Amino acid sequence: MFHLDPLVLFLLTGFVSMSAALSAGTINKLPDADKPPIAQTRNGLVSVVMIGNLGAVGLIFSMAYGLRQLDWWIPVLCLIVTFPVVHIALVQRLLGPARSLFLMLPLVLASLVALYHYW
Repeated sequence: MFHLDPLVLFLLTGFVSMSAALSAGTINKLPDADKPPIAQTRNGLVSVVMIGNLGAVGLIFSMAYGLRQLDWWIPVLCLIVTFPVVHIALVQRLLGPARSLFLMLPLVLASLVALYHYW
């Protein structure tokens, strides 16, 4: 069976979860004229919010896993500094909020499965 280092699992799952949550928040804060087509309808906006909530749940599970498996300062530092900086500086600038949200959705789902499996 494949073994994954707890640090790598935490970093991957935490990053994609935070990225999905931040992308959903960015889309919600855009003016109505600048929102992507998916977020211009009521059902689409609800979908964006639900994906953001799923990312937040994934981030909570990832943080719990990180605090359980690693020293406490690693998850806290990643939550406050590393994950948001990498998302804003790289992912959001390269892909934009809508593409990064829908790119992170399957990765968040996979990260939830991985966290459940390796817990």
